[in-house]
Amino acid sequence: MDTKEPFETQVTRHGPVVWRVCRAVLSTSADAEDAWSETFLAALRAYPDLPATANVQAWLVTIAHRKAVDVLRARCRAAVPVATLPEPPAHRDAPHEHDSPLWAAVAALPPKQRHAVAYRYLGGLPYRQIAELLGGTPEAARRAASDGVAALRKALITTAPANGTGTRAGNRTGHHTQLDRTGEDR
Repeated sequence: MDTKEPFETQVTRHGPVVWRVCRAVLSTSADAEDAWSETFLAALRAYPDLPATANVQAWLVTIAHRKAVDVLRARCRAAVPVATLPEPPAHRDAPHEHDSPLWAAVAALPPKQRHAVAYRYLGGLPYRQIAELLGGTPEAARRAASDGVAALRKALITTAPANGTGTRAGNRTGHHTQLDRTGEDR
């Protein structure tokens, strides 16, 4: 009989993936924090009924998608201007990564491309599941992800330093990172 790992283990293992998906879909750290928290609250309630053989990461990314959509809907309903900006929340990503050109480029993508890129390359979902989430065919999901990656490459190349010094946009190590079809660095 298969036994499930404790929920805390799943949060530790899959929390960063869920965070990146929420961050990419929502484009602001504050909204991503809300969606991340709501994702794991909902998952905690449903986890006891999840089969031990289930793909937990795909399950969590699906919940994160729904919670991100909820946050987007709430944002559209309740926009309130403020005189001063509040202090930024604590981030789960690397220091200053939330301000990087990469996140700005991701936020600038059309929603379907942004979501397809997030679910494929950050969430690790197959195109079939992405198609179910976005409403369409696996081929359309593949195309949206491909177009999104192409747009990101173009945007990041145009923000790279012109003098040849420094690092490529979004990469503090000085190494250019490319994603292959599986979403792995190569």
